[in-house]
Amino acid sequence: MTIDEVDKDIIRVLNKDARLSFREIAQMLSISVGTVSHRVKRMEEQGVIKGYIPEICAEKVGFDFRAIIFLNIAKGKLRDVEAELAKHENLVGVYDITGDFDAVIVGRFENRKHLNTFVKEIQTLEYVERTNTSVVLDVLKESTRVSL
Repeated sequence: MTIDEVDKDIIRVLNKDARLSFREIAQMLSISVGTVSHRVKRMEEQGVIKGYIPEICAEKVGFDFRAIIFLNIAKGKLRDVEAELAKHENLVGVYDITGDFDAVIVGRFENRKHLNTFVKEIQTLEYVERTNTSVVLDVLKESTRVSL
């Protein structure tokens, strides 16, 4: 699917405030409500817009600890291990990577003990050969938004 400038404008507005009504978006962009409605529905159906969620401050809900965990996974079992890891709700990213490791996961944890328990758990997964954990000391920028 290709998106045009009108689609991009709608996405930009939704990125700032996804709670706006189609009428408000239409007024901001000087287009019809029907155009906004049709385009948003099409982008949802085609997977461009995957959902609408509030942006939560992790620290204020008790997840002040972040970690990046690199994994070496037995040959041929990468997808199996990643699928298992993706089930953990405290993980915000599961990625295939190049370099010395096969995968990297990024997670939010309540505290050091929560992270410790999690790392020990993933080290027991059958095909995880090695992990290397880095604790995030400070967050300067963090976003899942795609800027257009």
